[in-house]
Amino acid sequence: MNESSLTVTLRDREITLVGTAHVSRESIEEVSRVIRERKPDVVCVELDAGRYKSLSEQENWEQLDVVKVFKEGRGFLLMANLILSSFQRRLGADLGVKPGEEMKIAIETAGELDIPYSLCDREVQLTLRRAWARCGLWSKGKLMASLVSSAFTTEKLSEVEIENLKNRNELDGMMAELAEYLPAVKETLIDERDRYLAAKIWTCTRPASTSGTTVKQVAVIGAGHLLGIKAHLEKLAAGEEAEDVADLDTIPPQGILVKALGWLIPVLIVALIVVGFFRAGAGVSLSMLLRWVLFNGSLAALGTLIALGHPLSILVSFFGAPIATINPFIGVGLFSGITEATLRKPRVEDTQRIPEDVTSLRGIYRNRITKALLVFFLSSLGGAIGNFISIPSLASFLVK
Repeated sequence: MNESSLTVTLRDREITLVGTAHVSRESIEEVSRVIRERKPDVVCVELDAGRYKSLSEQENWEQLDVVKVFKEGRGFLLMANLILSSFQRRLGADLGVKPGEEMKIAIETAGELDIPYSLCDREVQLTLRRAWARCGLWSKGKLMASLVSSAFTTEKLSEVEIENLKNRNELDGMMAELAEYLPAVKETLIDERDRYLAAKIWTCTRPASTSGTTVKQVAVIGAGHLLGIKAHLEKLAAGEEAEDVADLDTIPPQGILVKALGWLIPVLIVALIVVGFFRAGAGVSLSMLLRWVLFNGSLAALGTLIALGHPLSILVSFFGAPIATINPFIGVGLFSGITEATLRKPRVEDTQRIPEDVTSLRGIYRNRITKALLVFFLSSLGGAIGNFISIPSLASFLVK
């Protein structure tokens, strides 16, 4: 085996871990070769049911209801999902490889050889929601900045550079950088899933392993999980770690401090205006109110304008931003996004073109679904910036 794969013998199991790069031609060939050579009793793949359905059915976006996504508060999650998939698609497009093709080949090869397979990963939306929930305000900002920059990057990796992503020295450096920049994200996307995947790989053969014979497994996983999964498998074999990972299948509740922070800005703004009324009179208080509405509404409307939103979406952003600020349970993006998606209803061709359109700025603006998401995001960002700017401006009225 090369350094992107390893085999461990633990109790009555012989488990071969195949570490892949998700847009690697060599990974596709290696996965097929290893399964054919080892003829395992079961093949485990780093996929959940949703992603496997997307791979096998060519991502059926026709079922997407973007208005429903906004109403359910899943706008940021959908954006993150599309951005991550678009980055992988751009890398794979240069090499003629579809993201996740090696996982699909693993399942197809197993089927050809009449070998059962197991989907061992956690549902991707749950992983993203856990990552988002565990981030503080500053980390959320850094995460969104990273996602947005990746959406518009023109970086291209050669086939050699893609294959180097499976090199352990390269991986160690990347993991160290991620841990330093976004520790909560690294823990959720990598460390938690190392434990989750290991537990699912370990338990998927329990019925077969009771027969007294050695059970052979092949697990196809991202190269970044290779050593982490190996360590967890060894702990599971030694009885040092529980097989139950139900705790990783839930969204951590928000702490009291995080909930309180959601009310901090609206309470502070209202408090400043009320203090202005009692200290300087109704005229000054009204001026403060108008200035806040101007900052908050104008920047939310500017965000919608930058997204080339419908004129009515721009107006909704302006007037909806102050209302959204006072109620932290909603955001201006909810108003503007729904307005945009209602006035410019997504067409069938928009759902069909999502995989291609998300790979370019022109495509994002052309596609009515991604444009509605852009309106949602930029109006929310503009409104938030407007609030932060308005606070010192309002405070200045009280020191005159």
